[in-house]
Amino acid sequence: MRVFVAGGTGALGRQLVPQLVARGHQVTASTTSAAKLELLAELGAEGVVMDGLDAVSVGEAVAKAQPDAIVHQMTAITGKPDLKHMDRWFAGTNRLRTEGTDHLLAAAQASGVTNFVAQAYAGWNGQRQGGWVKTEEDPLEGLPGPSAAALRYVEETVVKAGGAVLRYGWFYGPGSTETLVEPVRKRQFPVVGGGDGHCSWIHLDDAARATVLAVEQEAKGVFNIVDDEPAPANKWLPYLAECAGAKPPMRIPAWLARPLAGDVAVGLMTEGRGFSNAKAKRELGWELRYPSWRQGFKAELA
Repeated sequence: MRVFVAGGTGALGRQLVPQLVARGHQVTASTTSAAKLELLAELGAEGVVMDGLDAVSVGEAVAKAQPDAIVHQMTAITGKPDLKHMDRWFAGTNRLRTEGTDHLLAAAQASGVTNFVAQAYAGWNGQRQGGWVKTEEDPLEGLPGPSAAALRYVEETVVKAGGAVLRYGWFYGPGSTETLVEPVRKRQFPVVGGGDGHCSWIHLDDAARATVLAVEQEAKGVFNIVDDEPAPANKWLPYLAECAGAKPPMRIPAWLARPLAGDVAVGLMTEGRGFSNAKAKRELGWELRYPSWRQGFKAELA
């Protein structure tokens, strides 16, 4: 197939593009910077500079590529993680999940493309009632207003258009692990309260594998792309510290963490819900290289 990857130089795009190429697909991938065109060429794609928030730019790039499938991986997550000010940290990404999605879907319609796959998120933001592990049928919860609204928008809009939405878990892997581990090594990532809040992880390589399958099978609907082991913070965080050669994380009460780290971080640690990958494994035939974060963390930090 001819596949257009919007956001080809992001953390997932850098894994996805070469996997698509290895499967025999012809890939055109976008970047916002001309300086990254060489990287896309090295990954095996034809690169194009595109502004995902500009309808004309998106329309022209897609029309020129003449794709059979479009993959929406555009984000604008920069700088250090800032859960305390998540609305500000995710402002650009929220626009790409709303305005950017609209522009890509319009370009897809104009080019007659019905095979459309978009990125969403399912790390720890499952409904905070009932069990610790949620399916695609359960609503999302726990993110601040604009970020939650942006996720709902991309899911509802893409599914209505006949596409697939992949809810990726918390990424780790090339380009992502070190950002995660740095505060752990500095003991700036404590276990809050009892640390019972659950999270689902996914290695970038496995996330890319699932995305390739969704493209090739012209998948439709919502899929949780997470590993087999949703786990509480009081399990995965000490293990991550151990793998990183760091001291065990500190433990602080929720009342102390709230003014320091904010409601989102405290909710993640104490009330977060993980997700089931049963649907993706069943319907896409997806097999994971790293079925558990235990294997993945160890391999990344060996």
